[in-house]
Formats: sequence, structure tokens, C-alpha cells
Amino acid sequence: MHVQEWLDTVPPAAVYALVGLVIGLESLGIPLPGEIILVSAALLSSQHAGINPVVLGACASVGAVVGDSIGYAIGRKGGRPLLAWLGSKFPKHFSEGHVATAERSFEKWGMWAVFFGRFVALLRIFAGPLAGVLRMPYWKFLIANVLGGIVWAGGTTAVIYYVGIVAESWLKKFSWLGLVLAVLIGLTSMLVLRRKAAKATATAAAQKQAAEPETVPAAD
Repeated sequence: MHVQEWLDTVPPAAVYALVGLVIGLESLGIPLPGEIILVSAALLSSQHAGINPVVLGACASVGAVVGDSIGYAIGRKGGRPLLAWLGSKFPKHFSEGHVATAERSFEKWGMWAVFFGRFVALLRIFAGPLAGVLRMPYWKFLIANVLGGIVWAGGTTAVIYYVGIVAESWLKKFSWLGLVLAVLIGLTSMLVLRRKAAKATATAAAQKQAAEPETVPAAD
């Protein structure tokens, strides 16, 4: 049973709560398939009269904003030791290369990194905690967080919902394609970020090696 079939067995209130909770935890910094859950629920709302897409989008947006805000608070309090701890627990997501890539994005783009990071799988996990670690002014973070959360969660819900309405009969037979597309998008963004992270790690190692003083052999 795939995600959408499972969601179809639970009441609408539980769907709203599940979407908000998973997206909130993902935004907080815990690697979870928030985008897949949101796409599945949006497809379900297009075929299930009991699930209101407006309420669904609102719950997803609230989960995204609240999760990011909690992540920001945790990152601000925990600092860089928190990133090191996360790296030990989730090495595939919080490796030194991934952190370096995300940190450069924040230093270059500031609050825009928070906004656009919402649309990239791994950056959704990083945005809140890393903004706190880097001590981005909270008002800047809040603006980017709210706008990014609404545009990403609300926009994704609206697009998937209307696609489902237009192609309802087709989607009933092949609704799994929506999940496959979401997974492919997530994997593509993850691979791009991972490649950048590997490059950042190699660059950092080279710079570190170049900065180390050469050992001068003692004279005979």
C-alpha cells in the first residue's frame, strides 16, 4: 500500500494533522519525506470530498513555518556543536560538505536562502537550524520563513490539487505517478546538492592543506 492509499483510510482531520506534523518535523531539521506526504495528500484532496485543499494548504504552511522557527531557536541555542551532533546522527544529511554548501548559500543570499531553500529537499532541513547557528536576525528569518512556507506549501497543494481535478479519471488509475514525480524531483535536488557538497568538502580540504605550514627539515 503506497502513501496515498494509506491516507485514504484515515479521517480528514488526521490527514491535516499528519501533513502539518511531518512537514513541521522536516523543517525542524529531521529528515522526513515532507514533500511526498504533501503531494500525496493534495492528490487525495482532489479525489476525496472530505479533504479541503485550502485547509490542507494552511496546515502544511503552518507546519512549515512553525517547524522552521523551532529549528531556528534550537540552532541559535545549540550553535555549531549542534551541527556536529547532527552530523554524527545523520551523516548523509548533515555532513561537513552539506553544511559548508548550505552555509555558503546563507552567506551569499541571506534571507533569500531561507525562502528558496524551502523548494530544495535538503535545504528545507537545514534552513531553520543553520539560520539560528549563523545568528541571522530573527525578523529577516521570519519574513523569509513565512513567505517561503506559504508559497511552497500552499503553491504545491494548489498545483497538485488542480492537476488532480483536471485529470481525475487518469489519476485514479495512475495516481502513483504523482508520487514517482515527487520522488524524482526530491532525488534530483538531493543529488545536485550532494555533488556541490562533495566539491565544497574537497575545496575546504585543499585550502586547509595549503594553509598548513610546510615542515622544514632540520639541518644536518
